[in-house]
Amino acid sequence: MQPMTPLISVCIPTYHGAAHLSATIDSVLKQTLSDFELVIIDDNSPDDTAKVVAAYSDSRIRYLRNPVNLGPEGNWNRCLAEARGTYFKLLPQDDLLYPQSLERQAAILDSDFCNRIALVFGVRNIINHAGHVITRRSYPNGCNGTLAAHELIRRCIRYGTNLIGEPGGVLFRKSTAEIVGKFDGSIPYVIDLDYWIRLLSYGDGYYLNDPVSAFRVSSSSWSVEIGSRQSKQFISFIEKCRRQFGIRLKLTDIVLGMIVARINNLLRLIFYRFFVK
Repeated sequence: MQPMTPLISVCIPTYHGAAHLSATIDSVLKQTLSDFELVIIDDNSPDDTAKVVAAYSDSRIRYLRNPVNLGPEGNWNRCLAEARGTYFKLLPQDDLLYPQSLERQAAILDSDFCNRIALVFGVRNIINHAGHVITRRSYPNGCNGTLAAHELIRRCIRYGTNLIGEPGGVLFRKSTAEIVGKFDGSIPYVIDLDYWIRLLSYGDGYYLNDPVSAFRVSSSSWSVEIGSRQSKQFISFIEKCRRQFGIRLKLTDIVLGMIVARINNLLRLIFYRFFVK
């Protein structure tokens, strides 16, 4: 007998993430929308991840453990493969969802009868190790509503960063993911933005102008670990957009993106130096 299809698959790829995993799981179980599965895929962690998950008895939780470590790209792709839901959300092991996140984002896709929306995203709070909000990231001058795919991509390039945001803040259709294919981690810093842009080949973005998720930065965060390489990787990504994706960019877009990516990298390193413990 085949299991019933949940509306949403929330997948947590985790490695050595026991410290914050309970808070992440709790944020999913507290959602106002209950029609979801929570798939936790442990990338062969050497910590107490299995014990953390074992403390939960919710029937919507599935825990899987990789027999060998696949790395972020491999584990993210296993999340895609294991998801049974109509919609898909990848939630990093130490990030949080706010209670109405799934309900509000799913409602946008539910009402999109012509499948014109490729992904739904929103404002993200940035929290520290202790869960305190230290800043907020939003789409520049954004209001609730649809954003044309080409303009959304162009602004990400010009701003030298991922304006759509981290995976926890994004919801999209599993059927679109099956067309787009796997996550590509060849440029690690933009593995998520790379996927968002590929999704945007099949529709526009929809923006919610208030917080739907919280992105945690700490000394163990993957984004902090690769911080010093971020500008070089983003510049490589601009070239990939132009050549591999065939995205038409003006010279000013490319030049601005390269300059701002370097500035962003410096600002991030300063931010990590003073706010990340």
